[in-house]
Amino acid sequence: MNPYLLLWLEGPLQSWGHDSRFGRRDTLPFPTKSGVMGIVCAALGAGGEQVGLLADFADLDMQICAYSRRNGKGEPAPREPLLRDFHMVGSGYDDSDPWQSLLIPKTSDGKKAVGGGSKMTFRYYLQDRTFAVLLQVPAEQCETVAHALRHPVWDLCLGRKNCVPTEFIFQGAHSTPEQAKEAAGKLAQEKQKVLDFTVIQGVGAGETMTLNDVPIQFGAHKRYRDRQVTIMIET
Repeated sequence: MNPYLLLWLEGPLQSWGHDSRFGRRDTLPFPTKSGVMGIVCAALGAGGEQVGLLADFADLDMQICAYSRRNGKGEPAPREPLLRDFHMVGSGYDDSDPWQSLLIPKTSDGKKAVGGGSKMTFRYYLQDRTFAVLLQVPAEQCETVAHALRHPVWDLCLGRKNCVPTEFIFQGAHSTPEQAKEAAGKLAQEKQKVLDFTVIQGVGAGETMTLNDVPIQFGAHKRYRDRQVTIMIET
């Protein structure tokens, strides 16, 4: 069987884009497979399209355990609200200066964007969240990926570059998802975290949704395909 890596994603801010349009950059309440594969590629130093690597992972399983802070009754504390960041891109630069002009958004052919160079965006972040990701990996690549996550080539982030992890991401390799989930539960207990909800791949007893988050190709021209996941709230 293909083993599972336990990835611990914890930090003050996380953002897992799924349905972002134009100036609005949304986030799902849990990590996407494309975001997790971005972490793997950054650890490996694998830039560009990476069609072959992504194909090896495309049909493999990924499960998520979401944890919250524990309240006085030992139950999940209320989740922090989404943080909305008002952001200006390309503002305050002199377009007559060749170097400053490079920082102003342009169309794909290098011309000025419609409505001027600077653009206004709203970016959303999860606050104070913790996720245990059970990522199934090809058996022949397990040791390589595990080593890369321990000694990443490029900086690892939780969805966006400004989302810095506060814990080591790699937390071990396991033969089965049950073993990985048990290890995640022990780590959560040490950190006084309590299980909030889980996300499994496929249709199950919970809220099912379709995500277009299985990466087929990275690089300049990204391509994805759909997968179904089920969210199960802890009671």
